[in-house]
Amino acid sequence: MRQRYLALLSVFASLPAMALTFQTRLESIEWTVEGDKFECRLAQPITDFGSGEFVRRAGEQAIFRLKAYNSVIGGGSATLLAAAAPWQPGRGDINLGSVNIGSGNVLFNSSQVQAGRLISGLMDGRSPVIRRASGDGRVSEVRLLPVKFSKAFNDYQGCVAKLLPQNFEQVKQSEVGFPGEGVDLDPQAKAKLQVMLEFMKADPTVNHIELDGHSDNSGNRLTNRELSRRRALAVMDFFKANGIQESQITMRFHGERYPLAPNTNASNRAKNRRVAVRLERVAPTEKPAPQSASAASAAHTS
Repeated sequence: MRQRYLALLSVFASLPAMALTFQTRLESIEWTVEGDKFECRLAQPITDFGSGEFVRRAGEQAIFRLKAYNSVIGGGSATLLAAAAPWQPGRGDINLGSVNIGSGNVLFNSSQVQAGRLISGLMDGRSPVIRRASGDGRVSEVRLLPVKFSKAFNDYQGCVAKLLPQNFEQVKQSEVGFPGEGVDLDPQAKAKLQVMLEFMKADPTVNHIELDGHSDNSGNRLTNRELSRRRALAVMDFFKANGIQESQITMRFHGERYPLAPNTNASNRAKNRRVAVRLERVAPTEKPAPQSASAASAAHTS
């Protein structure tokens, strides 16, 4: 291990001429793990620069991003590398492609594939390196070191295990289907609603639900409106049975008026038998008044 540390200290000597390199001294290296049910972060502070961090949101794979106190390395295209460790002679760097250095606190976000390969590289003793060459031949480089990574990555995995199945962008809107011609929720519909329910309970700022019931055109106009109403009520009852107040739910029903697909075959008609569910963040002063079933019926009779 001591030989590895000494080899790491020789990194500066192997850099190109006129290189400006940012990395933390070996004895000061640390990885930090932070997170909650919505996002996990695994970061290494970089002395006099900022930090490099892996960020994994609920429902997604990790990305890698570089954060900076200033734009000292300049903007433009840079190369992202999983660089070979100095104590492993004969191994070349792995070029993971280009990234575009922007302005602001976050200089770039990698792709999920790039982040996955950086993590694999760190587990194998490689260093994430961002290298940018300017027009005058100056090379700027930001380097993270793999020291203490394995322990921190285990802690990060513990955080990841507690993430919600989806993030807000993924969970905020869903179509709950009724493949048969009835009004009861099937297991697939309940599973979709359960994911939405879990998110609402985890994030109290998501405090309102919009329901819009629909039907196909199989029956007459009044029958179809009643079917769409009962389907929307089935979804409302699911949320109410699981602790959501009726005052947090707005329900409408539209019969056959707004099909997703032309009612020309059985498959399309099944798509149209649905309830659209939307989660919203509504400030207390903006909350819409709950709409009763009778009021909704009156609103759509015209």
